[in-house]
Amino acid sequence: MKAVIQRVSQSSVTINNEIVAQIQQGLLVLVGIEDADNQEDINWLTSKIANLRIFADENEVMNMSLKDIDGEMIVVSQFTLHALTKKGNRPSYIKASKPEIAIPLYESFVQQIEIELGKKVQTGQFGADMKVSLVNDGPVTIIIDTKNKE
Repeated sequence: MKAVIQRVSQSSVTINNEIVAQIQQGLLVLVGIEDADNQEDINWLTSKIANLRIFADENEVMNMSLKDIDGEMIVVSQFTLHALTKKGNRPSYIKASKPEIAIPLYESFVQQIEIELGKKVQTGQFGADMKVSLVNDGPVTIIIDTKNKE
């Protein structure tokens, strides 16, 4: 499971010209799922994201988590995070899970991050053509792969 975590001052997801998710200060999390992913990956990743200390404290030091600042979150599924680009110029998405595997894992990820944060998170729509807008605050962008926990 791969995640791209972006600290944002605002973000939104639009589908068919309708805003389906919108937040102010918080995190936009793009999640890519592969067949080898399981509940252990979800538990580890959601805990890591919820507790990442990437928000400024009173001394302007990145020392606070999303939980500490009571920030908001949008989670968006993104199979392209598993693009293979080694050969040729057209990415291969063979490592990305098919919907029958990915959807239950994505839904479990959303449920677990809500438990970690103690609040609802907003989401895009799995498989939809989404327009994702954000103002990256910092910029702060972090990539985490559960297959590389070092």
